[in-house]
Formats: sequence, structure tokens, C-alpha cells
Amino acid sequence: MPTLLWFRRDLRCADHPAVLDAAQGDADVLACYVLDPRLTGSSGDRRLAYLYGALRDLREQLGGKLLVTRGRPEQRIPELAAAIGAASVHVSGDFSPFGLRRDEAVRAALADLPGDVGLYATGSPYLVTPGRITKDDGNPYRVFTPFFRAWRDHGWRAPADSGPGSARWIDPSEVPGGAEIPEPPTDLELPAGETAARAQWRAFVRESLRDYSSNRNRPDLDATSRMSAHLKFGTIHPRTMAADLERDGAGDGAAAYLRELAFRDFYAAVLHHWPDSAWWNWNRTFDAIETDEGPDAQRLFDAWKAGMTGFPIVDAGMRQLAATGFVHNRVRMIVASFLVKDLHLPWQWGARWFLDQLVDGDIANNQHGWQWTAGCGTDAAPYFRVFNPTKQGEKFDPDGVYIRRWVPELADPATVPDVHRIDGSRPADYPEPIVDHAQERAEALRRYGRLS
Repeated sequence: MPTLLWFRRDLRCADHPAVLDAAQGDADVLACYVLDPRLTGSSGDRRLAYLYGALRDLREQLGGKLLVTRGRPEQRIPELAAAIGAASVHVSGDFSPFGLRRDEAVRAALADLPGDVGLYATGSPYLVTPGRITKDDGNPYRVFTPFFRAWRDHGWRAPADSGPGSARWIDPSEVPGGAEIPEPPTDLELPAGETAARAQWRAFVRESLRDYSSNRNRPDLDATSRMSAHLKFGTIHPRTMAADLERDGAGDGAAAYLRELAFRDFYAAVLHHWPDSAWWNWNRTFDAIETDEGPDAQRLFDAWKAGMTGFPIVDAGMRQLAATGFVHNRVRMIVASFLVKDLHLPWQWGARWFLDQLVDGDIANNQHGWQWTAGCGTDAAPYFRVFNPTKQGEKFDPDGVYIRRWVPELADPATVPDVHRIDGSRPADYPEPIVDHAQERAEALRRYGRLS
């Protein structure tokens, strides 16, 4: 009997265990993707552009045999399964709060079909499935470092030996309900899809991995992998990447990169165990933190979004985000700290804006990265950490290359010799600082101190 393979955050053919499961017993397999209006309606234009590009790449790899359809999955998946007489439906596991609810609804709808059609999840988008790494007493880890040790000791499987030729794909033209892949609503800085992901990863390993540990915090250097969007959409699996890191001989660069993959798994596990932390403070003590509201708060927020705060490294990051849908990770921390601790605005405002703008907007990484900065997340004593934007710029963009690239008002060294300290050479078209950092740092610490 045929089977149905439902792609979600796994838009690839290689290292895809669910492909192999769907094709067991020489079954014919219908590959499908459901354009769920809840997801397309809540995704920014750049994430949609990546999605549509990745779907086109996947369809090409499958020789055109990918059915794209529109609707709620709990309706469309049972309809497709019934249309082909599927014995089973296969997916990669999804452990986000939304994904769990959606899959339970699909599982219940499939149970109403004749023949006991089941929904079978294999693997996950992570090196270690969320919920699998716990303390000896079964409780989840609340701090990254002990999680990292246990995660590393646990290990992970080798990449699955799958590819476009791993199944006999059913021609989607024989199945009703297909839809065209939409045109991308905007252009992307980097190409989307599995082909692009694997090419980007190979180039990074070849050219930048060796120095990753020492250069990864430098936004002025082309030193990061730019793999975050590919991981978000599953056009490459982190197992594939980890295998290459291990082949590198566990040098400093490979070890540092593996640690970043561990952070990705950690935040997925935190969201899995505390699903409310998607939008609520993980540490509920911080529900009492005083944040600013009203017209003046909105004015400051708008200046932050536009990259017009008068703090060069902050403005460079926000303009990079607006122009490309990507921000260097060090700069993400700087602009987040500025929003929460200099402007005293809720972290949720920034997290929502990032999700709207980022190509790689991922609910677990994004929300818990913001909470790490805001002090209400999984960290031991975080609220004392208030980034000084001027010193951060001097340390991580020492020659001002990054700032000059994204803030054209400061691009001319003849008129602005030092982009970090520009009080005496501030161009007329570049704003004065919207706040006094020293005063706002003291105010932030006062507000945080009232929580204890």
C-alpha cells in the first residue's frame, strides 16, 4: 500500500529518516507540503520567500513529484491519505507547542479513516530530540552548561542514508487538491533550499571553520556560517553538520560551532518543557519588572526599529535586519540589550519584530535568546549584564567596518574618523543619542534590583 510523506521543517532529501520509513516495504510514496494559513499568515515576507524557494528546490530534486496543497493539515492530510489509499503518514517529529497541537489534531482526524491510518514521527530537527536529555531525577535542565555536558555524553545518531532516489514517488498530478508554489513576496540575500544549504555549509567548513572560535563575534568579518535559516527550515540536518565537525578533528572552531548547535537543542528543550515561555517570562519573578508604555515608549521603539537611535552599532544592526532579514549574533545581543535595558521596553516587543523580519526566525531560539538578554530566561545571574553599545562596538567592530557598511551617514572616514565616538563629528543627518546610556543602565539595575 502507498504511504504519505508530509514535509514540514525538513525540506530536504538527504539525512531524512522519515523518507526511509515512508518507503519501507517498497511502498509508493506521495510527498506533500501543506501551506497552513496559520503559518503563512504569521510569517514575515522573508520567511515566506525562503519557504517558497526551498519548496521549489525540493520539488526539483524529486523530479517534480511534490504535491503542494493549501488548508488546515487536520483536513488536508486525511483527504490526501484517503485519496491514495495510504497505509500510513510519515513525518519528522515537531516538538514546538504549535506543532504538537497540530499533530494531535491530524492524528485524531486520521483515526476516523478506515484502515487504522497512523501518523508516524521519526527523528526531529535537532541533534537530540527535545525532552530526551534530563537530570538523573528526570527533571529538565534549567541551565545550559550542565545540559551541554549531558548532551555531549548522550551523543546522536549518524546521518541517515537517504536521498531523492530512496523512494518511488507518486506523481502528484494524479492526486486532487494540488496548488502552485507561490511567488516569493520579496528577494533574499542568500539562496534558499537544500542545494544552497549544502553548498553554503561546505564553503564555511572549507574557508572559515578553522578560525570560527576566534572570529565568530566579529560582525565586521565574514566569519559565521549563515546556516541559521537552513536549520530553521530543515534544508540541512545538524547531524550532517556534526559529522563534518567531528571529521575536522574537534579543533577549536569545530568545538565552538558544536556548542552553538547545543544551544539550539537546549532552547528547543526549554520550550518543550515550558511551552508558555514562548511569550511569557521563563522566570515568572520577572513578571513584576517595570517596563515603559505609552506614546514615548512607542517613539523609542520606532527609532530602534528604524536604526535611528544615535548609537552606531545598534543602528547598524537594525539596518542590517531591515535590509537583509539577518543580524550577526553578537549584534543581536547588543540591540536586544539596548531595547530592554536602555529603553526599558518589554522583550516581547523586540522578539515579535525579529520574528517578523528575520529569515531564520525560530520560536525557540528567538524567544529564549531575547529572554537571556532580558534576564528572565535560563541563566544564573543575568540582569547585571547590561551591554555598553559604544564599548561593544569598539571591541567587536574595532575598525568600524560593519558600522560604516550599514550606516552610510558615518561611511566617510574624512568626516567621521571614529564611528564609535562621534560627538565632535556627528553628521547633521545622523541623530543624537535618544537616551543617555549611563543613566539608563543605572535605571535598569534599579528596576531589576526591586525584584529581589
